Amino acid sequence: MEYVGIPKKTPLYDEHLAENGRIVDFSGWLLPVQYSSILKEHIHTRENNSIFDICHMGEFLFEGPAAEADLARILTCDPAQMKNGSCRYCFILNHNGCFIDDAILFRYGSGRFMLVVNAGRTEADMNWIKPLLSFGTSFTDISSSTAKLDLQGPSAPETAAAFFNSPELLSLKSFTFSELEYRGKTVTVSATGYTGERGYELFIPAETAVELWRELISVDGVEPAGLGARDSLRLEKGFSLYGHDISEEINPFEAGLGRFINLDRDFIGSDALREIKKNGIKRKLSPFLCEGRRSARDGFDVFFNDKKIGYVTSGAYSPILKRGIGLCMIETAYTDKGTDIICLHDDVQINATVTGLPFVR
Repeated sequence: MEYVGIPKKTPLYDEHLAENGRIVDFSGWLLPVQYSSILKEHIHTRENNSIFDICHMGEFLFEGPAAEADLARILTCDPAQMKNGSCRYCFILNHNGCFIDDAILFRYGSGRFMLVVNAGRTEADMNWIKPLLSFGTSFTDISSSTAKLDLQGPSAPETAAAFFNSPELLSLKSFTFSELEYRGKTVTVSATGYTGERGYELFIPAETAVELWRELISVDGVEPAGLGARDSLRLEKGFSLYGHDISEEINPFEAGLGRFINLDRDFIGSDALREIKKNGIKRKLSPFLCEGRRSARDGFDVFFNDKKIGYVTSGAYSPILKRGIGLCMIETAYTDKGTDIICLHDDVQINATVTGLPFVR
């Protein structure tokens, strides 16, 4: 969905300008696409650790005795199967079984949850969810009062443990979280991220964001990184991006995300998914590796010989592989690993081969 309106600024907008960040409009937010270069920021994240401004993401708080049951009906994950202090990747689906959004659910307790959603989908998600809640479930949009910084990279756990003086962060398991104190404020630190590296997502009060940002980028080995590196990092791992690889016209089986679906329980969209699974899918999101350094971009048509079989959803240059990589939605008959395809847009032709995920381990 294309954003229409006046772009918003995160609490760190002026900090990005001070760091010579190149600002772009992303889902209605003014955010840095890069500081030095996408290539340098990508490599630095893979080798050291980087800090990303992700304050544009949406956060919803659910509280009340019926919150767990409500979320079990609205989301594809079952909150009752989560332990306190755990997170779960999940989907908000429509009745056709297609994506309204993908999200991460945080369980603080049986009567308290936080749902993190995509920036460009925050309003749509809220409008979908609120009418579905029971009378006793409290819903609070805490997006504007919550800032989110991502510290990502192989040395991020050691950096965070030293910074917060919290050695227990070194043993924080993937998709769990802990609550710490910073300058008298509570920080939720989750062992999650969108780069495929070790690292944490830091949820803090918005008024604390500038102070924390300044202190973190002053730590040896920590550098700011922009949306460009975030996109190439996530693509090297094959992570989906809403509006490109998943949408309200794509279902989880087509997106290759069926492993996150349990059809032994009921939720909104489950009936449709059972029917889709029974009948099979005609297309599937597939990774491809380009012949050279140039990658096909979203919107390129995909051909097998002279037959159009689909389209590219995401593409980027991989600094690690030094090749173009991408994801494409193509007919299932051509999704076998090793299938040669052609990505075409106007007079630009890129030869590629269907491969497996992740591109980089």
